[in-house]
Parts: sequence; C-alpha cells; structure tokens
Amino acid sequence: MVRAPFTVLVLATCVFALLLTTTTSTDARLSALPLRAVAPAADAASSARVDLGRLLFWDPILSANSDVACATCHHPDFAYTDGRDLSLGTNAAGLGPARVSIVGHDVVPVRRNSPTILNVAFNGLTADRPNGSPDAPMFWDLRVKGLEAQALEPIKAHDEMRGDAYSEPDAVAQAVARLAANAEYRELFARAFGATQPVTARNLGRAIASFERTLVAGNSPFDRYMHGDADAMTPEQVRGMERFETAGCVNCHSGPMLSDFAPHVLGVPDHPQLEASNAGTGTYAFRTPSLRNVGLTGPYMHNGVFTSLGEVLNFYRRVSFGGGRGGRRGAGFGQRGLNPNVAPATRDPLLRQLNMRGRGQGEIIAFLQALDDPDYDRTIPRRVPSGLEVGGHIAR
Repeated sequence: MVRAPFTVLVLATCVFALLLTTTTSTDARLSALPLRAVAPAADAASSARVDLGRLLFWDPILSANSDVACATCHHPDFAYTDGRDLSLGTNAAGLGPARVSIVGHDVVPVRRNSPTILNVAFNGLTADRPNGSPDAPMFWDLRVKGLEAQALEPIKAHDEMRGDAYSEPDAVAQAVARLAANAEYRELFARAFGATQPVTARNLGRAIASFERTLVAGNSPFDRYMHGDADAMTPEQVRGMERFETAGCVNCHSGPMLSDFAPHVLGVPDHPQLEASNAGTGTYAFRTPSLRNVGLTGPYMHNGVFTSLGEVLNFYRRVSFGGGRGGRRGAGFGQRGLNPNVAPATRDPLLRQLNMRGRGQGEIIAFLQALDDPDYDRTIPRRVPSGLEVGGHIAR
C-alpha cells in the first residue's frame, strides 16, 4: 500500500514524543526511525506547499535547457535515486541506468552518486539529537546545510541542471524568472506563501523541502523489530545486526538514520569514468551516508564505484587490513586497489577498529536489507504547470 503523501507530514507544532523508543538492539546506538518529519518552525508545512513542491520536483522548468527535473535523478522507480553509478544531467535522455547522452552532445557525468531523497528530512537525526537539525549537513561533501538550501544547489550545478546557458550566480534567478512568468505557478506560490511577490528563490527552496519532508520510509523490518516485534527480522538478520555492531560498523553508522553525518577519509577508489580524481573538499573526506533503504539504492559510495553490498563489505575488509584488490569498477586502483591519492596515514583511524575477519558477511547483508521499507510515496503527477515532460527527458 502506498501512503498518501500528506499523511506522513507533520506540522512544526508536532513533537517527537513517539519517535525514539526502547530498542531491542544490543547496542543503544541503533534505534528506530520516526514515522513523521518535523519542519523547522520558520518553514511550517502546509498541503499547498507540499503540492507545489511536488510539482516543482517533477518540472524540468527549473533546468536551463528545460530537460532535467529533480525527479530525473531522484525517481521513485529507484527509491528516489537514479540507479546509476554517476548521474547524467542536462543534454541526456532516458531513465536510470538506461539514460544516455543525446547525440551531438558530449555530456560529462555528475561526479557523485545520486543519494536517495527518502528520509532526507531526517538528516542530522542522531541518538544525541533526537529532534534532528534544521541545519543538517547535505550532499556528500557537506557543502550546504538544511533541506531548503539543498533544493537550490542542483539548479546551479553545471553538470546537473544548469548546463552552459547561464553562469552559476545567475542560474537560480533565471529559474525564478521562468516560474514568475508562468501564471499557474504564480497562483500556486501565492496560495502556498500568501505574499505579494511569492515567487522567490527562498520560497522555491521551501516548497521543494516541504515536499521532500513527506518522503518518509521508516517502517522497515528493523524499525518494527526495534519497536518490539520480535518476529519482524529473521534470525539471520538479527545475527547480522549483532555482527554489524561487534564489527565496528556502528562507530559511523549509528542512530535512527544509521549515520553520524560526519566526513571520513576512506580511500575509496576513483571512478574510472572521471578524468580527474575527486577529492571532495580537498581531503578525500566524504559524509557517512544513511543506510536506510540501502538495499534499494545501489550503486554505492560517493561515486557509485561499487555495484553491490558485497563489494562494499569487501572494501571495508580490505581497507581495515591495510589494502586489497578493489571492487569490479575499482580493480587496479592503487597498489592494493585503494585510492592512490589517499595516503594510508590520512585514512580515518576508525577503519583500524573494524573487525571484518571471519564469516558473517552474508548475515550483515541480510541485516542491511532489513533496513529497506519499499512502502513509500511513488506518486507521479500527470502534468506540470510548465507543460514540459514530467520528470524531464526520461522517455526514449
């Protein structure tokens, strides 16, 4: 059953009273996810804002070439990712792994793997911060904070939605101008924000964020188990959770989102499709991703270099031992399959605390799959106010 979009939304006046419950995990650092997301007080949600945000999310009017929408790379068919290692933005066509460059255009792929939007409203939610954070870190490199700011960044990115039509400083203003020129959007913004001139960059970000806060998937077998349903997880998954904890995975993947939201230097191999090494902010540190719905959101790591959870665990096994051969895409990178640009001394010390020896990898993978909740909102609007293709050029 698909949840109605607005039933999972709670207004800013709501509280987290029922959100974090007593767990049955052996490690108190793991806990269930809330079923509802709370908007910051300054950005209280409403059905009008959510409805507007959904249309904006699916409307390629935000892209300079009118061919890419947020949903192009965050599609419900792929748990609000695109199922690709590296995304293809403007001047491409098709959906997910079938997306290709349009003939005559030399499209440079986005340098990062497209993370899921599911549960992104809970970024910053940790055991120490049960109410989350309105300034939660966003993106693999933590370059902005908060959903409202996050929503505007792809519009400015050359390889995502901007292309060559505008300079980066002008991209958002141009998108706002296109929205303001559309009579239907002017009415929708006025209904959502009630201002004399409601079509602004700030309100654009607020509307998309309001919609994204409805994309909650927190009823996984793990969550039900943590709420007291002893039969929600299989014995193999329970053993996998225990192995996940004792192996040290929980040192970074903790809390309701199974993430500390902090940057770590791991030495993940560069993607061979990228011409230059991607160092993030310059140190090769990338944010710990949430493991929510991880079984549905591959490929993995900041650049999608690993195609399966087994490859990810093999990487951690190798790096905890000081080296290895790399994944299918990462094979041959560096003397032992790690990133040659990352000196061993600069890798995160927590890697040395991992205990990946012995059997149990299959059990850990079974536990990770217990974090999947496929019962999320998959609603696709029939049309968008611009009259453009819903979701951008995703049909071939």
